[in-house]
Amino acid sequence: MNEESFNISMRKFLKMVGVSSQNEIEKAVARALEEKRMLGDEVLPARMTLEITGLGLKVDFNGEIRLE
Repeated sequence: MNEESFNISMRKFLKMVGVSSQNEIEKAVARALEEKRMLGDEVLPARMTLEITGLGLKVDFNGEIRLE
C-alpha cells in the first residue's frame, strides 16, 4: 500500500463529503425557513453514515446542528 496515495485520496474524499454536505444542509435550512417550516432557532439532530462496502465498514455519526 502506498501511504501517501491512501492519505491523499482519503483527504479528497472527506473534503468532498464535508463541502457537499454543508451545501446541502444550507440549502435545506434556507428552503425550510422560506417555507415557514422552521422558526430559525431550532436544534436539529443529525446523523451521517459512513459506509465502505469493500471493508465491511458502516459507522453512524450523531450530532446536532444549532440554528442559533
